[in-house]
Amino acid sequence: MATRGIDHIGVTVPDLDTATAFFVSALDAEVLYDTLRREDGPNGGEDTERRLGVPEGALQVAIRMLALPNGPGIELFEFAGPRQQAPAVPSDLGWQHLACYVDDLDSAIARAEEAGAASVGPPRPLPGPEAGARNRFAYLRTPWGSTLELLTYPDPQPYERDTRRRRWRP
Repeated sequence: MATRGIDHIGVTVPDLDTATAFFVSALDAEVLYDTLRREDGPNGGEDTERRLGVPEGALQVAIRMLALPNGPGIELFEFAGPRQQAPAVPSDLGWQHLACYVDDLDSAIARAEEAGAASVGPPRPLPGPEAGARNRFAYLRTPWGSTLELLTYPDPQPYERDTRRRRWRP
């Protein structure tokens, strides 16, 4: 049995509806379904704590699955309870950013900013093995502070000279 690829990415957000609106507006995401509707929750207790490895008292308030136009889904979780910390930044341990391939980086940045994201800095050339005349990326912060990378690499990349394997892109 071989791994086929990423099915979805889970993101804990402070407000499910606000995060949904951001991903719909910024990345053309669509709501697929609610696994846990706010009016049916919250889920908590010993079973939830053991199943998810969350601290005692953590409550799942709402869960929603989004679909991007291409690629994996985004599963949004809203929790209440102890020990909620600020979102990870790239220097923290663990999963630390979501990267989305776009055709027009400047338009995608503008759209994300209109949806409430804040650019960390201007777009930059992709480095080293990813370099190419039009290959660029930019980091942004979502309205709740998570890191979003937007990137494009329409030109051949130097690593392609050394291997037949190519990175996946939509």
